[in-house]
Amino acid sequence: MIFSTIGTSWITQKFIEAANASGKAYLHSIYSRSPQKAQQFAENNGAMKRFTDIDEMLQEPIDFIYIASPNTLHYEHIRKSIAQGKHVFCEKPLVYTEQQWKTLKEEAHKKGVFLFEGLRHLFTPNYYTLKAALSKAGQIRSAILQYVQYSSRYDEFKKGTIPNIFSKEFAGGALMDLGIYPLSMAIDLFGEPFDIAYFPVKLSNGIDGSGTLIAMYPDFNVTIMCSKIAQATIPSEIHGEDGTLTIDHLAPINTVHFYDRKTKKTEILTDSSTELDMVYEVESFVKIIEENDKRYHDELLERSGLVVKFLEIARKKERIFFTDEN
Repeated sequence: MIFSTIGTSWITQKFIEAANASGKAYLHSIYSRSPQKAQQFAENNGAMKRFTDIDEMLQEPIDFIYIASPNTLHYEHIRKSIAQGKHVFCEKPLVYTEQQWKTLKEEAHKKGVFLFEGLRHLFTPNYYTLKAALSKAGQIRSAILQYVQYSSRYDEFKKGTIPNIFSKEFAGGALMDLGIYPLSMAIDLFGEPFDIAYFPVKLSNGIDGSGTLIAMYPDFNVTIMCSKIAQATIPSEIHGEDGTLTIDHLAPINTVHFYDRKTKKTEILTDSSTELDMVYEVESFVKIIEENDKRYHDELLERSGLVVKFLEIARKKERIFFTDEN
């Protein structure tokens, strides 16, 4: 399959490398508003064509569009792509309101195209190992899932510059950028929570630099910690009556251990890493298209819908509104 990209950031570069490594998808063309960036990025990656007009690019005979533009532009770029009958692979977060998700779901269905959110951590073999081992822990009673990672962009913020990732204009903040990883994992593992509460640490412009999110389930709570202004050194854990699953990191997962409460022994379930972990989501997306797997696609899209729903509820409860929502 051939694809075009919207965005020229490091994550786009990683996606192209993962697509090449998969042997399933190959770059055809790139779009950037900057002619210089478009030319340089195209030359660096062997793209056949480059564009500074997105509508012109969407006329090309490509199979899908990869979108890694700033968060607030996802909705517009996805709609344009769907309107031209293109399948879409969009980096997380897919969108930032549930209504946007509903509109895109309806339009994709009408056009008969697939819409896929790039939640790379949920497609790796190590994650599937974790998911398969969940029953070993018995009745789940609590979980602590964390993605606390100091951002180099925070140094820019402290000097007075507002990078996109800390900007209301571009739907930034810790919850949208990092909290989405543990939240999507919780929803995938445990289903839809009955309630959610967010306790943000806001920066001077009102954006959350860090925060603690509580996802509530009938028999347990999931505590989610996310931050772009500090660095964690502890793993994540899922606690059951029979044992505890320990995960070194969420994206990507390298190691999963199981501690058996009864035997007091620890079992190493997986201890491996993959340099290009995005390969697995590329393969999953291409397979959905090739096999016209509407059932699996719809299942993933519904998961994305729950994620955006609870991200929106959490931030709006704490009066975190993006520029066009004020």
